[in-house]
Amino acid sequence: MENKGVLVGSIVFVFGVFFLMISLLVYESYKAKQMKALASSIKTEARPAPTSGPSLDYSMYKTKIGDEGREMVQVPEGPFIMGSKDGDPDEVPERQVFLSAFYIDRKEVSQEEYARFAKMTKRSLPKIEVFEDDQSKLLQSEFAAMSMSWDEATAYCKWAGKRLPTEAEWEKAGRGEGRRKYAWGDTARNGRANANLDGSEDGYRYLAPPGSFEAGRSPYGIYDMTGNVAEWVADSYDEHYYQKAPFRDPKGPDRADLKVVRGGSWRETEHTARLSKRFAAKAWRTDITIGFRCANDMEASDSPAAS
Repeated sequence: MENKGVLVGSIVFVFGVFFLMISLLVYESYKAKQMKALASSIKTEARPAPTSGPSLDYSMYKTKIGDEGREMVQVPEGPFIMGSKDGDPDEVPERQVFLSAFYIDRKEVSQEEYARFAKMTKRSLPKIEVFEDDQSKLLQSEFAAMSMSWDEATAYCKWAGKRLPTEAEWEKAGRGEGRRKYAWGDTARNGRANANLDGSEDGYRYLAPPGSFEAGRSPYGIYDMTGNVAEWVADSYDEHYYQKAPFRDPKGPDRADLKVVRGGSWRETEHTARLSKRFAAKAWRTDITIGFRCANDMEASDSPAAS
């Protein structure tokens, strides 16, 4: 009887160990699946979102390299529709405006490029006054420059042999000759801009390197006219300026402390990221959402025809 009890105990022990091993294997398999799901749900702050859309050919538009080595795109002369009858009160009347041909930077100025200007002109780098997170998440050389005043943006463009674009030039560069709401068309689509267009992730928590959204380019092939950083333009702000602006080459009202900001930033929503949306800011304001790009007049040697 004693041997029979030992045998039964041994059998029970073996089966117990066997079921314990099976249970551990099942648990480890479940744990591995959970970790895999967690890893796939995490987006890094520097990973571009997948983009979709047709690959367009922008080679018809002439380009040149500015004095500081940055590429510019020629926007041809002609009319376009400025403003919006479906927007805010300062966007009306929606009207046709005629612009002379001009050049504009293909991409926003980066922090690395602005730092080179600051070093050569012995200026201080922009300071971040208010930010709720780790500043190193904003201060990366490849990201868009931000937190400079209107005067500092103007000084950079002058140093580069350029100028800030007018409000009308900026809007035409973004929307082309028609009435499109965004650089790529009329529908807010995720993956086209560094902005909160539909509540989905775009691959970047804050700033992005200029030129990260290939499918979000404007009709002239210009990057980030929607989102990333909002951009200083040359014009002073007047809520009613559109009602009295000239038809040809409007340059804004007389110089004032209140300046126009265009394009919306990474914080913008579907409504505030529209190309016709106008923002006003004091010229001395510095903000982590505001950057810039430069423009240039046509030179006598430039041909309006595409190269």
